[in-house]
Amino acid sequence: MQADRYRQILESLGDGVYVVDRNRLITYWNTAAARITGYGPEEVVGEFCFDNLLDHVDCRGKNMCRAGCPLAGTIDDGQPREIEAYLRHKDGQRVPVVIKAMPLRDAAGRVSGAVEVFAENREALAAREERAELERAALIDPLTLVGNRRLADLTLASHVAEMHRLGWQFGVLLADVDGFKQVNDVHGHQAGDAALRVVAATLAGAVRVYDQVTRWGGEEFLVLCPGLESAGLVALADRLRVLVERSDVPLATGGRLGLTISVGVAEAAPDDTADTLLARADAALYRAKGQGKNRVATVPPSPAP
Repeated sequence: MQADRYRQILESLGDGVYVVDRNRLITYWNTAAARITGYGPEEVVGEFCFDNLLDHVDCRGKNMCRAGCPLAGTIDDGQPREIEAYLRHKDGQRVPVVIKAMPLRDAAGRVSGAVEVFAENREALAAREERAELERAALIDPLTLVGNRRLADLTLASHVAEMHRLGWQFGVLLADVDGFKQVNDVHGHQAGDAALRVVAATLAGAVRVYDQVTRWGGEEFLVLCPGLESAGLVALADRLRVLVERSDVPLATGGRLGLTISVGVAEAAPDDTADTLLARADAALYRAKGQGKNRVATVPPSPAP
């Protein structure tokens, strides 16, 4: 009876919870875990967490299930852990989460397993609330659920005006899905739409809360980044590139389709207009494509006359 009560409590939590035994076999998976990951308990209970179902990675895209798994560490030394990571949703996109791992002990005090509690990163939750507001204002792209071209134009114009009036620095990242035409041609437009949704969700989950991800058109996304200079823009662009590379799209025919993006980076110069800044970002994207795709490239502003 007491076990049923504990289960009811776990099922009512907003955080994902799952339990593993000492061999890291998953024995319990709550409703919130299913909501956050897309995987129901019937798909995971009885599987090992190191089978890479969620394929946790850090911000550099390094796999944590093979090395650096908080559950494995907690089972080994009995110490709780807390980390930030990106899990792979069933649909393929990367979801930012905060993970807490805690040991479970038997009557003799020996570690018999561990419990992982994970919650969507607070910045991701704030971004979701902002997206709902934008949707009400007809500024959301209906396919990818990030900002649309109108929002991109409005935000860019606002940043340019603030830079000219107040000196506030910003920059843009122009990302393009590599080989997108081939995705459509080989796997069909449904797979192409799914790829765009995965890329958009991964980008939106990996940027800072005050950055703006928008669909610029077709398979291109424009990310507007206030307060960043060139080095910070390049670092953010490379993080986005790595996390998209570690995302994928489940195919109706079976298997999963890998994705990459190329990113052009442009830091706004004091004499820039929206058009000149975008032209430089586009030239940087063209350079990244020419370097072999799945790259980040920049084009510095021309010296003022």
